[in-house]
Amino acid sequence: MLELTEQQQQAVASNDAPVWLVNPRTRETFVLLRKEEYERLTVEDYDDSPWTRAELEALAWHNAERAGLNPAGEDATQGQS
Repeated sequence: MLELTEQQQQAVASNDAPVWLVNPRTRETFVLLRKEEYERLTVEDYDDSPWTRAELEALAWHNAERAGLNPAGEDATQGQS
């Protein structure tokens, strides 16, 4: 098992998202995940099949709401004072 460098420890401590690592010799990119995240992604019942139309539509609605858009595609802040 390899131990994290000081720089990697700081990156992991200050970031909830995975940390990206680059091999300077080959320029390959790797992702450093916490063990719990890796295990969650590798369990047998994890569904990595292509997204259904309903899942894609739900994601689009969610992202539109986060962007401040209403379902008609207009700025949700229009008409508000």
